[in-house]
Amino acid sequence: MRRKIPSTAALAAFEAAARHQSFTRAAEELSVTQSAVCRQIASLEDFVGVPLFRRGQRGVLLTEAGRRYARSVAARLDAVERDTLDLMAQAGQAAGGALELAVVPTFATQWLLPRLARFQAAHPGITLHFTPRTRPFLFDDESPFDAAIQPAESPWPGTQGLALLPEHLIAVASPALLQGRRVRSVADVAALPLLQASTRPDAWRQWFEAQGLQVEQAMAGARMELFSMLAEAAAQGLGAALVPRLLVENELASGRLQQLLPFALDSGRRYHLLYPPHKADLAPLQALADWLAQEAHAAQSATLSGSP
Repeated sequence: MRRKIPSTAALAAFEAAARHQSFTRAAEELSVTQSAVCRQIASLEDFVGVPLFRRGQRGVLLTEAGRRYARSVAARLDAVERDTLDLMAQAGQAAGGALELAVVPTFATQWLLPRLARFQAAHPGITLHFTPRTRPFLFDDESPFDAAIQPAESPWPGTQGLALLPEHLIAVASPALLQGRRVRSVADVAALPLLQASTRPDAWRQWFEAQGLQVEQAMAGARMELFSMLAEAAAQGLGAALVPRLLVENELASGRLQQLLPFALDSGRRYHLLYPPHKADLAPLQALADWLAQEAHAAQSATLSGSP
């Protein structure tokens, strides 16, 4: 059965005109005449049977249906372009490919990216694309992702996973915040302003209770989505933050942050490489999994030996 899909030329003309709100500027971008853009959009409107623009003396405006369709078309044209560029990048390479990865931003910035040159050196034909995701999602037909690197207690339902690194939460603050304060006990930490991770609303309560203290205000304080935001807020003296040690090693080494007490809370989560079963045989994914396992093992061995 023939698909009900408009021509790509008509879709490209529509997307450009919708983005610019102008047939003239769309024509300039596409290096065609304005009349050519008008013809393509008119043919598209005939095809779908819905007006996409309102024409007036002062120009054109998208209809409500046009606005919705423009968002959808733009996303799909972007995906087709990305896939095409990935395929072109593989030309002439004996082994390669591209992976779309959903990653927690702070882990990617603080742990993964500083090591990524080693992966590229070992696998020059593989391209990794990163998109930030801080919460679980489904690997369904609408998902653009091949895999995810996320903290989890176990692999998500319907996925396979490779456990990489444990997550140990430590309490940190800036030396400036601690000036004139004596922080020698859990109660001393409880007296500080607390910064909250919106993805871990119970973290401080669990940290305090693991040390035998009930703190009424354990869930109070400014909330932030990313651990990088929490670490920076703490470094700026806005309060104490509870963050994974592996994400603040640089700040601890430089002295921007100071660990308040030796205790580290095992959150029960590990950073995992997660992927749907039907992606398991992808050669680039297998290469990434092997490399991540090696890097995670090396990082844990260095931590146990006390090496930086």
